[in-house]
Amino acid sequence: MLSEKISEKFENGIIVGLSKDIKTGTIDWNEHNLFKGVYLKHLIKGIDTNSSISCHLVNVTPGCSIDTHIHNGKLEIHEVIEGTGVCIIGEKTINYCAGTISLIPADIPHKVTAGNEGIYILAKFSPALL
Repeated sequence: MLSEKISEKFENGIIVGLSKDIKTGTIDWNEHNLFKGVYLKHLIKGIDTNSSISCHLVNVTPGCSIDTHIHNGKLEIHEVIEGTGVCIIGEKTINYCAGTISLIPADIPHKVTAGNEGIYILAKFSPALL
């Protein structure tokens, strides 16, 4: 049996607990409108949670970055599920690898740069990003 990458399990998994179960493979990837080589799959949106939380699968391709930005009034949690990279949160630099979880307080500048193999992050926002 071939082993499936963890990212593939999220890309082709299932979301339960909404008005109906949704296969994540039916959700389109969206190219980020500002950052080249960054793709988003919006798994759970604010419309699903009364705007309390949203969840997004983020793929940053090798050597690309989500450049420095701020989410006004939104707490963000990163769960690295695959790959490597570096995240700068305010003045702190964090080496990202599978299993790393980081908390990014609201209104704090942050940046993610993928390593040579790229990186997959499960990003959660409260209140919801979208």
